[in-house]
Amino acid sequence: MTDPVRVLVVDDDPLVRAALAMVLGGADDLTLVGEAADGAEVPAAVARTSPDVVLMDIRMPRTDGLTATEQLKQQRGAPEVIVLTTFDADDQVLRALRAGASGFLLKDTPPAAIVDAVRRVAAGEPMLSPTVTRRLMAHVATAEPATADSDRRTLARTRLDLLSEREREVALAIGRGLSNAQIGSELYLSVATVKAHVSRLLVKLELTNRVQIALLTHDADLI
Repeated sequence: MTDPVRVLVVDDDPLVRAALAMVLGGADDLTLVGEAADGAEVPAAVARTSPDVVLMDIRMPRTDGLTATEQLKQQRGAPEVIVLTTFDADDQVLRALRAGASGFLLKDTPPAAIVDAVRRVAAGEPMLSPTVTRRLMAHVATAEPATADSDRRTLARTRLDLLSEREREVALAIGRGLSNAQIGSELYLSVATVKAHVSRLLVKLELTNRVQIALLTHDADLI
């Protein structure tokens, strides 16, 4: 038997916290280890409870979820973060993903899907489909000057130029939303070899998870 996935819930709405506690309590392999009502409480809560996954509200009155996520993901051994939002085209969601969040959930997501998302993120699996990623990026692009979009594309392509040809192929496959098994099948590699390539990508690109690799390939306009 493996230990249950430890989850910390961060939301300023006590009703949301109570609802998430009920959802998590219904899964034998998940356990709620703590709650926080604001992003400012996250460092102490994480230190106290050692969660595997943090469910992080984006909009909070003192310290928002974006700032809390950025601060948390700068720490070595930081837990995975899933951001919570009432909007599926929130530019703050994309900023949180760039900061290292592993995915996002709408607050009206069905309970079974929330449980599945926590399990997947705890297992190191990607949580964003390429379609969702493109929609989020398109939303932000319409609100930013063309020069900003161009600068991001240039920077992303410069970073990808650091990769070997095979690493670049793996990065682009991640950007298309493929799993390790699918990447292995497409590139004629073992799953273990794909995992090794992904690990090297994270080190070379100085990123924390697969979602950030996918965002980088989308920034480079290569997907």
